[in-house]
Amino acid sequence: MDRLKVILRIQHDRLTVLEGCEILGLSLRQLYRILKRYRTEGEAGLCHRLRGRKSNKAFPEGLQTKAVRLYREQYSDYGPTLFAEKLAVYHDIHISRQTAMRWLYKASLWAGNRKKRPHRRKRERRDSIGSLIQFDGSPHDWFEGRGPACCLLVAIDDASNRSMLRFAPVEDTYDVLLFWRDYVQRYGIPAEIYTDWAAVYVHPVNPDRLTPFGRALKALGIRHIKAGSPQSKGRVERSNRTHQDRLIKALREHHISTIEQANRFLEKHYTEAHNRHFAHTDGLTDLHRSAKGIDLDNIFCLEEIRHVYNDWTITVQAQFIQLLKSDVPLPPPRSKLIVHQWLDGSLHIFWNEHELSFKPLPSRPTPVPKNPQSPAPNHPWRFKPLGGLAGNRRRLKTLASKAIKTYDLKPYRPNKRKGSTRYARSAFPPKSSSD
Repeated sequence: MDRLKVILRIQHDRLTVLEGCEILGLSLRQLYRILKRYRTEGEAGLCHRLRGRKSNKAFPEGLQTKAVRLYREQYSDYGPTLFAEKLAVYHDIHISRQTAMRWLYKASLWAGNRKKRPHRRKRERRDSIGSLIQFDGSPHDWFEGRGPACCLLVAIDDASNRSMLRFAPVEDTYDVLLFWRDYVQRYGIPAEIYTDWAAVYVHPVNPDRLTPFGRALKALGIRHIKAGSPQSKGRVERSNRTHQDRLIKALREHHISTIEQANRFLEKHYTEAHNRHFAHTDGLTDLHRSAKGIDLDNIFCLEEIRHVYNDWTITVQAQFIQLLKSDVPLPPPRSKLIVHQWLDGSLHIFWNEHELSFKPLPSRPTPVPKNPQSPAPNHPWRFKPLGGLAGNRRRLKTLASKAIKTYDLKPYRPNKRKGSTRYARSAFPPKSSSD
């Protein structure tokens, strides 16, 4: 329509051909050809010659039909992007995701059912690898009924999008500690870790009290950041959504239905291919600190405090443990010991940073009396004590008789009165007036 207006003005001598070339952005030769077609064909001569015709770069109709048939038979729940990738890998059909979306939309197989999310302020990425690691667990039916539901533990670097993945039955303390011990051994110690407020990471009653995960981060000097909302750690949340689309289908293609098989598949195939496709590490500085020389087994473990009994035993998980003599001296009774349970199930007991030798006992030890000899027949413990005045008189008479026999004291009668017999004051006190 714009060309028609310019052509009409040229025909009525209101514009020159050179001025028309400047307005339409065409060369002089091209505009003369358009004027010639207009004089012979009219307004239809201004349309492009390929209008209504098939493009020379278009795919053949058979290819489109084949792709749509494959989508109906094998990839009915795939999105256009992943569908285009699978066509290239398994069927040697190379099309873009826009072409796949157009074909599926034309066949009424795709409607773009994702809802538009509200706009949020974007947080800028970190500048270095290892500056911030976002971590989360994604419980889901990953095996689509072929196996039990489990949880995918995901750690994604904020700067590079490099991910580390592992399946676990649940998002518990043991599996989280095992995951991060392997992460530190592989990549190093990051500067910050971003998690939610789950009980594994933050104590549910007292947030100031450290969990085993928080204690491990403190020992390594890692800052722990708690997310206030799912949107604040959106990078790992979006990564979970991607894995719930791509990883589920990859597990289905390889007929994987157990956690052990899934973890081997992640290590050998999926994680490397995913990072190669989505991660970008070129030109970024790595801030991970080396973990060489650090005893990670004593950091990523379960820690408890126990007190020593008088027989040098302690109890751990309702089992008695006997401390043994070694090069390290035994702690005195009622001392505090630190018990570490490593992730392999072994126990290690420490006192003043020294590891103690021990052995588990099958039952509670029998206490050994200090003096095995029984008391004499006339021992005071064998007599029932008497209280009140009668008891006091009996004890006084006993003391008096012992004093007389020991010191050979003789009674004396200072007033020569009957009943006024007295003894030395050092033997026993005189009777009071009440007696």
